[in-house]
Amino acid sequence: MYLKIHKSGSQTIVAVCDKELIGKKLKEGELVIEISEAFYKGEIASEEKIIESISNTTTANIFGSRAVQCAVDAGLVDPGCIIYIEGIPHAQLYKL
Repeated sequence: MYLKIHKSGSQTIVAVCDKELIGKKLKEGELVIEISEAFYKGEIASEEKIIESISNTTTANIFGSRAVQCAVDAGLVDPGCIIYIEGIPHAQLYKL
C-alpha cells in the first residue's frame, strides 16, 4: 500500500491506497475520481505505519480493499461509512 502525507499549516492529510489503484479513474454515475500519483503515491508502507499515520492525522483519504480493511481492523473507520466506487472501497476520516 502507498502512504503519502500532505501538510498544510496545522492540518495533515494522510492518503493511503492499494498499489494497483495508482493512476486509475473510477466512475460512479456523475462522480469521477482519479487516484492520482500526485496525491496518493508516496512510500510503500506497512500496515503498522499506515495505522500510526491515520491515528495521528486530522484527515485521511483511503482507497482500496487492503487499505480500507487495514483502517477498519484498527478501529479507525466504521465499516458502515465505507462507500464503493466501481466496486472499489473508499473511506474518509475527519477529526473535528
